[in-house]
Amino acid sequence: MDTKGAEMAFAAETTAQMKTETAQKRGRTLLNLKCVDATSGLLGKTLLVLEPSKGGIFPPHKFGSHDVVALKANRAEASTAALGEGVVYRVKDNAITVAMDDVPEEGLDAPLRMEKLANEVTYRRLKDTLTELHKGVRKGPATELVPVLFGDKYPTFAKKPITFTPFNQLLDQSQQAAVAKALAAKDVMLLHGPPGTGKTTAVVEVITQEVKRGSKVLACAASNIAVDNLVERLVQNRVKVVRMGHPARLLPQVLESALDAQVLKADNTSIATDVRKEIKQLSSKLLKTKDRREKGELTRDLKRLAKEEKKRQTQAVVDVIKDADVIASTLTGALTQRLKDTSFDLVVIDEAAQALECACWIALLKGRRCVLAGDHLQLPPTVQSAEAEAKGLGITLFERLDAMYAAQATSMLTMQYRMNSEIMRWSSDELYGGKIGAHPTVAKHRLCDMDGVTACNATEAVLVGLLKEMRANRKQIAAVEISTVDGFQGREKEAIVISMVRSNPEGEVGFLSDERRMNVAVTRARRHCAVVCDSDTVGKNAFLKRMVSYFEQHGEYLSAMEYLSA
Repeated sequence: MDTKGAEMAFAAETTAQMKTETAQKRGRTLLNLKCVDATSGLLGKTLLVLEPSKGGIFPPHKFGSHDVVALKANRAEASTAALGEGVVYRVKDNAITVAMDDVPEEGLDAPLRMEKLANEVTYRRLKDTLTELHKGVRKGPATELVPVLFGDKYPTFAKKPITFTPFNQLLDQSQQAAVAKALAAKDVMLLHGPPGTGKTTAVVEVITQEVKRGSKVLACAASNIAVDNLVERLVQNRVKVVRMGHPARLLPQVLESALDAQVLKADNTSIATDVRKEIKQLSSKLLKTKDRREKGELTRDLKRLAKEEKKRQTQAVVDVIKDADVIASTLTGALTQRLKDTSFDLVVIDEAAQALECACWIALLKGRRCVLAGDHLQLPPTVQSAEAEAKGLGITLFERLDAMYAAQATSMLTMQYRMNSEIMRWSSDELYGGKIGAHPTVAKHRLCDMDGVTACNATEAVLVGLLKEMRANRKQIAAVEISTVDGFQGREKEAIVISMVRSNPEGEVGFLSDERRMNVAVTRARRHCAVVCDSDTVGKNAFLKRMVSYFEQHGEYLSAMEYLSA
């Protein structure tokens, strides 16, 4: 099965094949809805607000922002055509807002149901990009970049050393060296950021310096959270940034940078305020009227006004994007019609080692140069299809380029600001050639140094983070935060307990043997890291044996028998 088929296997069990009550229990349908409001949205869309007919809150469901949905009469047959289709704009406990291109002339004044449809937009964007690459990139901004990224040409850098005045005066020497290398790159540069080394801080400095040089930058990451993190820091540097993407998926602190917000502030849309008021009035009438003729007239008027508003806002979108120094987007979000004719001097991809290569190409084809920041020695992106992973989808562009060009194009950050030196040293020696150092502010910090902790006892300390490789005993431990390693990448806690779970005579450790997984697990801890394991089982794996041995030598070793006999 290909990766698309694997990820959409559940969606293949369509709502049309289920009874409506069953579909609601599975969270793919909501019944007995009423449309309580209709307002004007960006670019001529109409926002319908749906609530439970009897008030209260919705039952448990799986609807989220950006889901594609269909609206039907509440008791319509499965094969009945939808009144209309739209995209979920906002979700609350007692209301869901749906953005629609066209308002249905009939049916909104009666009970409704909403069905979740399969969304293939992401896959279509990935496929379109790969098709373009397969044909060969003969024109566009990336014509000189593509051969380097495929290994046909070597990366090149400015012959003279690049000097710059940091915006962030706290950059350490390795961060400054990485920024200088990025500014000197004529095609590609890799910024390797091991855990806690301030990779995103360096990335923000690169972007800010490029803007100062007059560059237009596309800043991307695989996840919305990572993009929002960049935007928040760039705004602090007074960079003119526009955040693409659905407002419902953005963090509240970056909403002012969202394209929608900036378009509504634009001069071209001031005239449209009266239009939006008229649209709201007509929409309200449409929801209340029972007269078929009046409904037809109101619908035609709404379409005319929406078209007029869309025309004004479309020009405002062009102006806002043109005026921005930085466009920030998820990788797949970069393939939007709004950026179709926009090229960039530099494409920056943060967390590039967690992104599928095909997703990276969506952004890369829009730029002349690129900087990829990440750490291929931490967890890669999740690939649902084992077949696709075996055929290479699990190898990231960052990993592939580092294997080809590490000596020429990679700059690694070497000072970390998270872990005390004992926790850090294992990761540094095992995976980073012993090159990572602990900043003096964290090198010796321990749990007993924290405010409010009067005694230090590693076996009795309050553990505030827990990583489990299996979820089996999750409900038995209520006083701590519990997560898998995959769910905790990018985060940190003062203390971490790693439960390895596996215990068998054969010494089978499963995915515990993945060095990247254990690297992420251990390096989440700032002051204290504990490992619970069957040393006989994990000791049969050379990598895990070395890790347990390190913990024994540099920490406290306790046997479970001590507790059983107590």
